[in-house]
Amino acid sequence: MTAESTFLPPDGIRSYAALGDSFTEGVGDPGPDGSFVGWADRLAVLLGDRLPEHAFRYANLAVRGRLLDQIVEEQIPRARELAPDLVTFCAGGNDIIRPGSDPDEVAERFERAVAHLASTVGTVMLTTGFDTRGVPVFRRLRGKIATYNGHVRAIADRYHCPVLDLWSLRTVQDRRAWDTDRLHLSPEGHTRVALRAAQVLDVQVPADPDQPWPPLPPRGVLEERRDDIHWAREYLVPWIGRRLRGVSSGDRVEAKRPDLLPL
Repeated sequence: MTAESTFLPPDGIRSYAALGDSFTEGVGDPGPDGSFVGWADRLAVLLGDRLPEHAFRYANLAVRGRLLDQIVEEQIPRARELAPDLVTFCAGGNDIIRPGSDPDEVAERFERAVAHLASTVGTVMLTTGFDTRGVPVFRRLRGKIATYNGHVRAIADRYHCPVLDLWSLRTVQDRRAWDTDRLHLSPEGHTRVALRAAQVLDVQVPADPDQPWPPLPPRGVLEERRDDIHWAREYLVPWIGRRLRGVSSGDRVEAKRPDLLPL
């Protein structure tokens, strides 16, 4: 028998722990104190607003650059120890984008992690990858990401987990949903993901994540090319360099909120 995640109603969620990498840490969404905010922090606020002051507790264990096995080793034991009502588990994306990676094999490890979580915590929300058809570097990985997403949805069915389906969130395909590095969401992108996550949990939200963006002024081919060259020089080349050196952006970075604390 498989351990099943308990899909709690919104009123039953009084504690939440977020697990993952830079996406869940909130990279691209800087806060006033210099730390990142991100969709998970914003989801925590939406969940906490339903309860009396200080009644809701939240931890964010995510660290940028983490691979699936690192998340399993470093974050899942802590999440099991905390035993929150809700865990969001987004992992495997950094594995999938590595050359030669096998989405089927990554999914097998992902499922073992979900089983381990589901036996201890309450609701486990899983997250798919984004549709990368509009991202120059990752466009060619679209098939691998789609394959992995199919596995994530099947695993969610087996363990009765809600799914935050980012592939179908079309509004984040607008370039304004992304930071200048084109690898991480902008504050508005993180906000839209948080709103969609709350909807998945049947929480009423103050805005529609599918609301269309206002029209953009037209851009010429030369302007687009100039932006692409600047992006490649400032972000793509350093990113590739880190991969070749085996260096992670998360080296010497610790979880920003390792304990379940009131908001």
